[in-house]
Amino acid sequence: MSAIYILLAISIVVALVFFAAFIIAVRKGQYDDSYTPSVRMLFEDEVVKAPSQKIKTKIKKSN
Repeated sequence: MSAIYILLAISIVVALVFFAAFIIAVRKGQYDDSYTPSVRMLFEDEVVKAPSQKIKTKIKKSN
């Protein structure tokens, strides 16, 4: 039973170490993305599909 308590304590310590490392990385700007906004304007916008031929003919007939 004492082994469970030891493993539980070790796992909590390891989790806290990883959490502290994550907080430090976020504060230092490790996850800031400065590249994507500068190249976003180079990508083409999504192509909008033209209305289908059936809709065009219905519009022409109604006029």
